[in-house]
Amino acid sequence: MNGDRAGALSADYAAARPRLVRVAYAILGSLSEAEDVVSDCWFKLVRADRQSRVQDVEGWSLVVVAREAMDVLRSARVRRETYPGPWLPEPVLSPVEDPADRVTLDESVSFALLVVLESLTPAERTAWVLHDLFGMTFEDVAATVGRSPAAVRQLAARARRHVGQGAPRIDVDRDQHRQVVERFLAAAAGGDLRALVAMLDPAAVLTSDGGGKANAARRPVRGAEQVARFMLGVMNRMEPGHVLTPMAVNGVLGVAVYHHGRIDTVVSFTVSGGLLHRIDFVRTPDKLR
Repeated sequence: MNGDRAGALSADYAAARPRLVRVAYAILGSLSEAEDVVSDCWFKLVRADRQSRVQDVEGWSLVVVAREAMDVLRSARVRRETYPGPWLPEPVLSPVEDPADRVTLDESVSFALLVVLESLTPAERTAWVLHDLFGMTFEDVAATVGRSPAAVRQLAARARRHVGQGAPRIDVDRDQHRQVVERFLAAAAGGDLRALVAMLDPAAVLTSDGGGKANAARRPVRGAEQVARFMLGVMNRMEPGHVLTPMAVNGVLGVAVYHHGRIDTVVSFTVSGGLLHRIDFVRTPDKLR
C-alpha cells in the first residue's frame, strides 16, 4: 500500500469512526468493548484493502463492526448471567452544554433504551439497531447478520414489540427531562420525602450496578416511596469528599458523583410525562473511565 492510499484509507476510516463506535455501542451496551471492536476493524480493513481496494470504507466497516459486535455480545451474555447483581450499560458522559451532543443526537443511544435492549437476543438487537436506529435497509442488514431479508424483518419486528413493551417512556423532551431531574435533585438535597415521592412514578425502579467491586444494592428497589427513601439514604451518607456534578449521561441530564476528584458513581434518570420512571446508579469502576 503506497503512502497516498494509506493516507486516504486512514482519513476515510477516521471520518466513519464516530458512527461505527455508536453502532457497536448500541449493540453491546459497553463503550470500551465498542471501541475495541472498531479498533480491530481498522486492521481488518487494511488487510482487505491490500488484497482488493475497498471502495466504500464506511459501508464495508459497518458490516464488519456489526458482525463482530454481535459475536462479542453473544459471549458477553454468558458472562452477564453470572454478574454479581444487576448489569447496567456503560454510560457515555459529556458536559451538559456540549454542542457535540446535539450534532449526534439523532443517532444517540439513551441509557434507558440500552437497558431495554438487554432483553433482546443478539440477532434481534443487531437487526433492530441497524434498521430502526441507524436506517439500514433490510437487505443490507441481512447481509450483515447472515440471514435472509425476510428473517431480518421478523427479527426487527420481534425486537420492536419488545422495545415498545419495555420502553414506552424513553422518548422525552430534553428540557422537560432537565426540569424534572433538577427538581428531584433539589428535593433530595433538602430531604423532602413527600416531594420526591410526588415526582416518582408509582412503579418507579432504582437499579445499582457495582459489579462486585463497589457497594451497590444487589436487587432493584421498586415503588415510589421505597425509591425516594433510598435516595434520601444515599444523600445522607454523602461524605465531605463527595461532589455531585451535573453531566450529560447519554445526551440527557444526569449526575456524576466525584470522590476526591475521581468519578465514583454515575446516575442516569428516565423521565416521561413529568415523572421519574427509572433511576440507575453505575458504580462499577471499569465502567467509569
